[in-house]
Amino acid sequence: MKIRTAVETDLDTVHTLIAEQSVNTVTRPRFDEYLASGAYRYDWTWVAESDGEIVGLAIWWGMEQFGHPFSIDGLYAVPGADRVAVWTELIRSALATFPADAEQPEYHFFLPNAWRDQPDVVAELEPRLEAAAAAGLSELTERLRYEWTPADGLPARSTRLRFEPADDEAFVAVFSRVIEGSLDAATARGVARLGVEGTAREDLAIYQSMPGERSWWRLAYDGEGKLVGFTLPSANNGGPVVGYVGVVPEQRGHRYSDDLLAETTHLLVESGAERIRADTDLTNKPMAASFERQGYRNHAVRMVASYPID
Repeated sequence: MKIRTAVETDLDTVHTLIAEQSVNTVTRPRFDEYLASGAYRYDWTWVAESDGEIVGLAIWWGMEQFGHPFSIDGLYAVPGADRVAVWTELIRSALATFPADAEQPEYHFFLPNAWRDQPDVVAELEPRLEAAAAAGLSELTERLRYEWTPADGLPARSTRLRFEPADDEAFVAVFSRVIEGSLDAATARGVARLGVEGTAREDLAIYQSMPGERSWWRLAYDGEGKLVGFTLPSANNGGPVVGYVGVVPEQRGHRYSDDLLAETTHLLVESGAERIRADTDLTNKPMAASFERQGYRNHAVRMVASYPID
């Protein structure tokens, strides 16, 4: 079996393979749009060949301004192929090309709620998870996906906090404090790899590279002028998102995340948002409760396969 990156002459075969939706994120319109924008690329699309025929495909997604992708959007195989073996080699080959200092790659699955009760979903998910784990992406994090639309009603804006813009170094300092005791699995992986400040700087750099406006970011203070936390309203390829909401350790336990989330919602709506999306880890019950109190609806699950924390 030969593993290589795709070339333009593979496009018809790629289009044929991605017609199988399964648990994959890619559709033909999405592939063509993202190929044009740079979020998908031929050298981020890996194929497996046997006897000169393509038998497997792995499509990676990334941000247009980066030289490497971030996550797998889909794995495909022709009927009769050993899917786990083909997909394992496709993932391994791609992982071997990542720069040592790059943000660690992941595999994202977008699943329906109660997916464990849907045998067809489980049957497609399991071999992909097996291949990801064999290639090194064995740590699984389940995240709840939330959505807000105007029909859900705007949450009341905070009357106990004031919100102020700040420069990058101020956000690095606050983010570094918020990281202490964070329930977010991705944050924990970042700290294990880069330390607290390194994680704060890398995450903020990624948020700055997203389509959302830097001017939306806010620090939050209570009535005594004490720092409470921060919020990063943002946007990605799919539209407006709640980028990050964080409360400093000494201010936790007062439901300030509700105030931060309400402010985020208002800021995004003022910028024209008609739909806002957000994720939080299944284990982060305080944040999940905050989303639900502020009118956000859990509509799906995101499963993330990543390198385990050392």
